[in-house]
Amino acid sequence: YIKFNGVRLLRKLIHNLEKEASMKRTATIEIAKEYLNFSAGHFTIFSATERERLHGHNFSVSTKIESSVNENGLCFNYGNLKQKLKVLCDDLDEYMLLPMHSPYLDIETNDTEHVVRFNDETLRFNKSDCLLLPVRNTTVEEFSELLLNRLLADPEIKAYDISRIEMRVSSGAGQWGTCEWTSHSQKSTSEK
Repeated sequence: YIKFNGVRLLRKLIHNLEKEASMKRTATIEIAKEYLNFSAGHFTIFSATERERLHGHNFSVSTKIESSVNENGLCFNYGNLKQKLKVLCDDLDEYMLLPMHSPYLDIETNDTEHVVRFNDETLRFNKSDCLLLPVRNTTVEEFSELLLNRLLADPEIKAYDISRIEMRVSSGAGQWGTCEWTSHSQKSTSEK
């Protein structure tokens, strides 16, 4: 009788552990749609005296999200995620992007334009054509972190049981900047 009860308790314990393990299963969802892009002008600043010429790119955006799988067999409604990523891209589309926090730029704004001083140069941009971004440089590394932080600020995204997000921005084939967030820390990495 004692042996039989012990086996039964052991089976119940194993069943409960298996159930708990299946409830904590995670999956990675990767979103890399063609429409997740933005076209923008910029120039990269290399030092206090060197910068790229003004030019533009068709930037591509993709993300990977790791989350627990719910009882319905999915992480969350990632249709919402795709819509939010599209809005983030649209917010940057068809603008000249300027870095507000560059140590090498002095930006003054008046009613109609941004006057940008770099080294011995003065560049003027219509305000309606520009976005001043809270970044140090207009690079794929900075754009990936900016988009990740904007996504993380969304209350709906915060409500999902997400353990990791990787945001990638490309300025062309084979050149990506990546920023990664995990539920216990944040780190930035970049690939070129």
